[in-house]
Formats: sequence, structure tokens, C-alpha cells
Amino acid sequence: MRIRIVDAFTDRPFAGNPAGVLILDAFPDDERLQKIALEVNHAETAFAHRLPEGGEADWALRWFTPTAEVNMCGHATLATAHVLYSTGAHEGPVRFATRSGVLVAAPGADGSITLDFPTAPLTAVELPPGVTEALGAEALTAFDTGPNIGDLLVEVADEKTVHALAPDLKSLGAHSERGIIATARAEDPGRGYDFVSRCFFPNIGIDEDPVTGSAHTALAPYWSERLGRTELTGLQASPRSGRVRTELRGERTLLSGRAVTVIDGELLA
Repeated sequence: MRIRIVDAFTDRPFAGNPAGVLILDAFPDDERLQKIALEVNHAETAFAHRLPEGGEADWALRWFTPTAEVNMCGHATLATAHVLYSTGAHEGPVRFATRSGVLVAAPGADGSITLDFPTAPLTAVELPPGVTEALGAEALTAFDTGPNIGDLLVEVADEKTVHALAPDLKSLGAHSERGIIATARAEDPGRGYDFVSRCFFPNIGIDEDPVTGSAHTALAPYWSERLGRTELTGLQASPRSGRVRTELRGERTLLSGRAVTVIDGELLA
């Protein structure tokens, strides 16, 4: 069984967010999928297989963290599309059947890949007690991001605060289903990005996710409203770092980035 490790939302190796990608003939049982994801031990491992022609989707796609299956994952979808394109397994837009409905990836002339994902519904909420202490910074706003991603989105004072975050992850996990998205406006948009973020997901076995496509389905509407533009670029300021271009289209959000295969090998077990 062939397995690839792909760095997503980056144009260079050892940056962005690494994902395992396995292209299969069919899905094995869930226990085996979870064991493989634990062995790969990246934020997500994607499993895909081709579907019969004539249906609403071309490929079935599932995503697993080391501890759980998830409803939506942007970077592993980007990584899977990259593998399909780079190996010649698929040409043109590809439709994935997923837990979050049919998601489409399309190749760009510049080598990027654009994902068409549902926009997260944002609902303003009272800041849960203890979040400020767990995050280690005061939250200016707090929003629930809906069932697909299950995060609490909070804005903090500035970009420097986002970079300096060192949260108490054990305490942080009590305040949302998946975790916390912390964000702030870019200090200098001339550097090529409009907002920054970091994502902490202790409830699904990911202390800090390097670059989170799904989180940008919430960040895009949040910052588009505040900045007055539908097309933005986000910098996820994790140690690996990566950029996500976003375009808000009402109930859909387009996420664009590049990917690089760094390991191509064989799963023997």
C-alpha cells in the first residue's frame, strides 16, 4: 500500500502542514484506518478511493487524526488533490464525497489548488469562563463556528499576541468541541497577508495544528466583514507556518494554496 507525506499550504518542503495520503481501492475497516493514522502521527491522514462514474462525486475521502475521524480537513484535502494531480490519477476539478458533503478541488494555472468548502456559520457567544486564563491572552470577541469544525474563534489584541501564545492545552480543551482558533489583524498588510491565526485542537490529539484549512472557512467571513473585502490571505503563525488565500462566496469559501510531496513510500503492515 503506497503512502505519501505531503506538506500542504506551502511551496517548499518542511513547512506548511504535513498530511499522510493513501489512495486505496476501497476503505478497510475503521480500526485499521485509525491505526494507520496513529502510525503516521500527523495532524491528519487522508484516505481516498475512486467512485463509479456518473455519480455526484469522483472520489470518496475520509480524514483521521491520530485519535479520531474528523468532519472536515482542508490541508489533507489539498494534499490528496495534489497527489491525484501529480500522479496523473485525476485531471481537472475533482469532487470528493466526504462527511461534509461534496467538496471540490480545482488546479490553478500557477500550480496552486483551490478548495470549495462550506462557509462556517459564525455565532457570537459570551466568552466562556476560563478561556482567557487557558489561552494566556485576553479575547476581544468570541464566536462559535458551527458543527462542521466545532471551534471557538477568538480575536486577540494584535499580531504579536498571536505569535506569543503559549496556552494551557489541558484547560483549553474544555471550552469547545475541537479547539480554539486565535486570530488578529495583520500589523503590516504590505507583508502579503491580512490576518494571522493559530489553532489549538487538544480534543482531537493535535496540540497545535500547523496550517488549518477548515479554520479559514470561519476566518474568511470573520475578517471579510471587518476588512470589507471578500478576497484575503491568512498567515497561520505556527512554527512551520503557511499561507491560505481565501475568497468568500456567501455560503461557500474558496481556499487556495500549494503542496509539496516530501515522502513517497510503502506501508508494509
